Amino acid sequence: MIGRLKGILVEKNPPQAVIDVNGVGYEVDVSMQTFYRLPATGEAVQLYTQLVVREDAHLLFGFATADERATFRQLVKVSGIGAKTALGILSAMSADELAQAVAEEDVKRLSSAPGIGKKTAERMVLELRGKLVSAVSDGPAALSAADETDDIVSTLLALGYSEREAKAAVKGLPKGTDVGEGVRLALKNLLK
Repeated sequence: MIGRLKGILVEKNPPQAVIDVNGVGYEVDVSMQTFYRLPATGEAVQLYTQLVVREDAHLLFGFATADERATFRQLVKVSGIGAKTALGILSAMSADELAQAVAEEDVKRLSSAPGIGKKTAERMVLELRGKLVSAVSDGPAALSAADETDDIVSTLLALGYSEREAKAAVKGLPKGTDVGEGVRLALKNLLK
């Protein structure tokens, strides 16, 4: 696979760029987020890439960051989202914005991306929940901490507390608290 290209940017016409790598020009489709970060033609550039092989074409997609490429890889796994649609989504919002919209289950924001209707946006929320890494959330450790917080809230709900009470009780918990200890501390907070 072609995982990364480093060379000279010889052409850029949205949504494509051509990168000369030792005399070979690679035509790469890029998101608008990446396109705006490209240097002027004639300058050195490096892109993370994803090769998509279809029956009728081999398409190379380029990304400014590894996180954007990882998000693209997760998007194309969602039923009904192909490579071009995934690139359109990443053109409409950054990888961090997408991760935040999925985490917040913001179907309206997701369906504002080109080619995404309400049902596809709902499917994205279901299939991508917990799979997208956001720089805002400090990466995978924060995702697992968020999952543990969700488990603590679910336990409190099962014990009969309201959602508002449960979320308020877990707010002050230290990061990385395991579920058992978190439930104990949250109950202590609720009894204050």
